[in-house]
Amino acid sequence: MIMALDVGSRRIGVAIAQRGSQLAIPLATIERGSRRDDLAQIQRYLDSYAVDELVIGDPLTLAGERGVAARAMDSFVEEVRRIFGGAIHRVDERMTTAQATKTLIAADVSRRKRRGIVDRMAAALILETFLATRRNDT
Repeated sequence: MIMALDVGSRRIGVAIAQRGSQLAIPLATIERGSRRDDLAQIQRYLDSYAVDELVIGDPLTLAGERGVAARAMDSFVEEVRRIFGGAIHRVDERMTTAQATKTLIAADVSRRKRRGIVDRMAAALILETFLATRRNDT
C-alpha cells in the first residue's frame, strides 16, 4: 500500500492507493497537535494499512525553489523516517490544495465541509501525481 500526506500547519491530509493502482483514495484528515501526537496518528495509519511506501508533499515556492516551508518539511520528513522504515518520496505539492478547493466548490460543497475534506483531497492529488510519474518512468 502507498500512502500520501499533505502536511499543513493545521491539518494533515491522508490518502492511500493500492500498489499498481492509478487511483488515490482520500482517507482522512488529521488535526495537528504536538509533533509527537502527529507522528503517533500517522503511525496508526501506516500500521493499519500496511504501508510500504510513503509520499509526502514538498511545499516548493511558486518559482519551484526550496523556501522556508520546504526546509521545515525536511525536518518533518526526518522525524517521519524514525517511525517508518519504508521508502519515502517527496512530490511537488504546488497548487494541490487550490485544485482540491476548486473541485469542492464546483461540487457545491459548503465551506465548513470543505475544511474537513480539502486536505485529504490534496493528499490524493499528490499521490496521483506520484503514481502518474512512476507510470511514465516505466
